[in-house]
Amino acid sequence: MTTLNTIIVDDEEFARSSLYFLLQENCPNVNICGIAKSVTEARGLLQNHDIDLIFLDIAMPGENGFSLIPQAQEANATVIFTTAYDQYALKAIKANAIDYLLKPIDIEELVEAVKKATKYQQLSNAPDRNSNLKNLETDLKEKKNVTKLTLPNGQGYRLVDIEDIIHIEADSNYSIFHLKNGEKITVSKVLKDYEEILPEERFVRIHKSSIVNLRYVNEYNNKNGLVLSLTNGESIIVSRRRASDFFEKIKAYNHLQSEK
Repeated sequence: MTTLNTIIVDDEEFARSSLYFLLQENCPNVNICGIAKSVTEARGLLQNHDIDLIFLDIAMPGENGFSLIPQAQEANATVIFTTAYDQYALKAIKANAIDYLLKPIDIEELVEAVKKATKYQQLSNAPDRNSNLKNLETDLKEKKNVTKLTLPNGQGYRLVDIEDIIHIEADSNYSIFHLKNGEKITVSKVLKDYEEILPEERFVRIHKSSIVNLRYVNEYNNKNGLVLSLTNGESIIVSRRRASDFFEKIKAYNHLQSEK
């Protein structure tokens, strides 16, 4: 079993001790090298230890947890945020496939997060392991819409530009990404997760099992129910209850494009 040298960073004493004991009792491959109550202390630990995994609180006095991202990148460490933070930050974290645990921490979710971190650290291509951290840092710094998604697949993680996504198809508890190059990527997350992340003026939920990128809508007609024809040749049905929203969104999108 791969051992993960780990640090805990949290300004609350109870949160630090609670997480420490949960890890000791439930995650035998986690070796806790140190505990920090601030980003400054965490930087010192990163300088003195070879760290694989960081449990990082976000809302802390002085510098918040995001300030540690550059040092986490340099250490090539996986980050699991422990937080109850604002919606925007959670969107950015989700989009970049960073694990996060909402407080109070659930034991099963903690164990699953450590399993993911273990697999993540085993990826052979080291620069790709923290590409999501670089992307997260950019999204948070510039306060912009998500422009890339880090998608977990069987081999590791794949960074995808959202402009390359034609549509996303639901398949039970999985989502299948259809890309403009013809590639399909299956991800073990539900469609709703991506509906919350992607820019709503561009990506529209048209059916319980479909999200489309309006950029790739070729035409639509309602001869036999509303059907979209996409630029890759696929046709997708728009559900009746989502039709009015689709019309509003594509009207606004086309107007915006005409002004460019």
